[in-house]
Amino acid sequence: MRTLVRGGRVVDPAQRLDALRDVLIDNGIIVQLGEHLEARGARVVDAAGAIVAPGFIDMHVHLREPGQTRKETIATGVAAAVAGGFTAVACMPNTDPALDSPAIVADVVRRAQAAGCARVYPIGALTRGRAGVELAPYHLLRDAGCVAFSDDGATVANARVLRNAARYAHDLAGPFISHCEDADLKGDAVMNEGVNSARLGLEGSPGLAEDVIVARDLLIAEDTGKQWHIAHVSTARSLDLVRWARSRGVRVSCEVTPHHLLLVDDRFDDYRADGKVNPPLRVALDRAALAAGVRDGTIDAFATDHAPHGLDEKAQLLSVAPVGFSGLEIAVGAYAAAVPDVALDRFVSLLSTNPARILGVAGGTLAIGGRADLTIFAERPWTVDIRRFRSRGKNTPFNGSTFQRRVLTTIVAGAIVYEDDVVRPRVERGEPETLPTEVVR
Repeated sequence: MRTLVRGGRVVDPAQRLDALRDVLIDNGIIVQLGEHLEARGARVVDAAGAIVAPGFIDMHVHLREPGQTRKETIATGVAAAVAGGFTAVACMPNTDPALDSPAIVADVVRRAQAAGCARVYPIGALTRGRAGVELAPYHLLRDAGCVAFSDDGATVANARVLRNAARYAHDLAGPFISHCEDADLKGDAVMNEGVNSARLGLEGSPGLAEDVIVARDLLIAEDTGKQWHIAHVSTARSLDLVRWARSRGVRVSCEVTPHHLLLVDDRFDDYRADGKVNPPLRVALDRAALAAGVRDGTIDAFATDHAPHGLDEKAQLLSVAPVGFSGLEIAVGAYAAAVPDVALDRFVSLLSTNPARILGVAGGTLAIGGRADLTIFAERPWTVDIRRFRSRGKNTPFNGSTFQRRVLTTIVAGAIVYEDDVVRPRVERGEPETLPTEVVR
């Protein structure tokens, strides 16, 4: 029950701390932060030469359960999460059935607690069945454990429905998260519209399909005052729209994925689906704009959009193969490679401090009295090998890539759940999910 993390470089943007420190954990709580600490009988984690950060939070993952367990289960998804350095994940509601009732949400929470790895924060559906017509019961979903609301994987096409939803949920904690994609502009596209789609004779989705929905949703956010979050931003113009909205006082945040920061739409010459994703991989100009948004603070969070599928599904023709791929286990290395000049405190903010703030959950800091959720990582080269994934989805366009930043240890509620490339689920001890307000960031 006692653990001493010794000799690491502690980077905690919430405390403006970047220094060599020891961290003492007792009964799942951080009880001391200082130099040369002693703790008789405590398990010692040697963090010399490594960075110790508040536990990373991925605010956009697809755990597939209920209903799609051949792709992923909650248990395999949270094992993948801790192997990737994530102490918590927020799971999207595009399951079967959707996360649109308190009973389904409560079952997800129960299964996550039983799995004993990363914490899971459910994101409730915006509309019943994610059909874009009838509002979901937001207050009941919030009481059941939801921290945000989204129809991710689908856009609420009817602006009146979305505005009514935002007005109804105006005072309810938790942002609306928008999947921004105009279905009519997208059509049957399999990739980005541009030079490469024309060369290959493939139907493409223009960046405009994202931009028009980002603009619409930001206007609704301004009109209603609802907290809003734009998922997986992929175009330069969408970022400009976010900047414009903020200049008008709109409460908006946004996220970017590792694949949109590293890859562009030149991956389809062999017509393989390993790079097929929504929104699609864009062009170099967009990629550069996203990296600039990371540097200048426009982008608030790194989020993987972890979307596992079976190998047989992704091996289908490009026109019918599903979109998305597994991202939890490569994220830390990929983000460091994508924007290598970002300072460590900014890197930690994007992966920990800011996601906790946006979702309104405990974490994002190593303050004394707070949860003992920690991510320990270092500059050590490693090569992506899908055969070692804990996720059931063995698909990633990064297979075989070598990254320079690697997760060493993941600690959740004081328990070491990942170390030396081994996942060790913790025993659920019935710890309270709500901490004193002074340690919630």
